[in-house]
Amino acid sequence: MKHHVTIITRDNGLVEFACGPDEVLIDAAAASSIMLPAQCRQGSCGACQANVVAGEFVLGTHNPDVLSRVQQRPTLMCRTTPCSDLELAVPYDLSKVLFEPIPQRQACVERIERLNQSTMRLSLKLQDDPVHGCAAEFEPGQFMELCVPGTQAWRAFSIANTSNWDGDLEFLIRLQSNGLFSNWLAQSARVGDPLDVRGPQGGFGVDPASLRERWFVAGGTGLAPILSMLRRMAEYGETSDVRLFVGANDETDFVATTEIEALRAELPQLEITWCAWRPTGAWDGFTGTPAQALENALAQAGVQPDIYVCGPSKLIQACEAVACARELASEQVHAERFSASS
Repeated sequence: MKHHVTIITRDNGLVEFACGPDEVLIDAAAASSIMLPAQCRQGSCGACQANVVAGEFVLGTHNPDVLSRVQQRPTLMCRTTPCSDLELAVPYDLSKVLFEPIPQRQACVERIERLNQSTMRLSLKLQDDPVHGCAAEFEPGQFMELCVPGTQAWRAFSIANTSNWDGDLEFLIRLQSNGLFSNWLAQSARVGDPLDVRGPQGGFGVDPASLRERWFVAGGTGLAPILSMLRRMAEYGETSDVRLFVGANDETDFVATTEIEALRAELPQLEITWCAWRPTGAWDGFTGTPAQALENALAQAGVQPDIYVCGPSKLIQACEAVACARELASEQVHAERFSASS
């Protein structure tokens, strides 16, 4: 017997489908032509996270580090099978749910730039498409999957720019030792190379209905989706208070510093805290992690903002612990775990 599953989105939209006791929720939704935000589909990234409001379920093999610390009954929909009818709340709006196959398009490499020893910027141009035209349409915080040339392997990377009619896509990519995509990018990629892309995907993004201050926390290339959000705020001329905490191992490891500082011209209210965990030389920024800087700022500010954090699981956990200690509501903490894409 199949169970009835109801997904409640952040903006109170409803998504409903049937799911058998031997099916995981993501697959059952896809069988009903409902594409819920997901990424690895192996219980290791947290992109398909939801909070169970009602009903019983079994959560299969997964990485416990990716489960939210601020939700009461968190689960991963790629690893969840129902034992009864289920009602789940998800941290994104209905617009992030697709009711058609995820678009797959062709792009070409437009620019390759090494930002430091371990990070590169990849700029792509989407090719004209009979369905989608030339435009790059997505919401800040979303990601694209890129196909490693000559293989059937896909790797997910968050988009750093904003949607545009020209078809431009920008990615900040941390190179992984012997990684399939990393090796191609660092050794073989050339301007003009074709590249298949799939997306946009993902539910991470700002809550447009909230009037609270926005505080962003980024670790490493987890800066990419947050840079996209800040650029959108600048394009829209938003005037609400906003803070950014950027973390790196040391002062040589920061990326996109010029672009971030340039945002001050369009977002004069933007307050930036550069956080070097272990600076190697003279350093006048914050010494420590972004989570530690966030903790200090919350203690001094006297406000309870919305917090948007993207980075490795340890950074997410630390920020969630800070948010809980300051008694922020669960709906004020938005996280995207940034697993290494090889």
